[in-house]
Amino acid sequence: MYVLKHGIKKNPEKRWALPDRIFFGHGGCAILAGAFLEHPPLEGFYGERILPGEGFSGNHIYVTNGVIAFDYHGYSARERLVEHHGRGWASRSAGWHCVVTRVDFDLLDTAELNRRKMLGPDQYLHDPVPRARRFLRRIDHAEAAARALRTVTR
Repeated sequence: MYVLKHGIKKNPEKRWALPDRIFFGHGGCAILAGAFLEHPPLEGFYGERILPGEGFSGNHIYVTNGVIAFDYHGYSARERLVEHHGRGWASRSAGWHCVVTRVDFDLLDTAELNRRKMLGPDQYLHDPVPRARRFLRRIDHAEAAARALRTVTR
């Protein structure tokens, strides 16, 4: 798990200068998921949110079809993504726990995101939606999803 240096998320210039994977892994995950769902490269995906317990950090949003998931890491088995995320946060905060919920709000709507203590697209130094779209275009979604599907153990 990559840990940001203190203060980067509060500094718009430094935050924007982060590499894409780190940017979308540390606060921009909702924007990446929203851009994915805006023009889905694969059918059947929807948003899910890892919501940490009261008093804990570690919110994360990704898209999934229930079996595989996509986030800033790329495609993976959904269960592996949730377990990986949980292990990372639990190693930093004793007692860390979470619930996983289906996203029932617009991931590109600032008011909806703000209601859930996340930044909306117009609250970054520049518009992150085109950045998310470029990130998504660099991926062969069919190939990457097929590779992730092969890792799923049932």
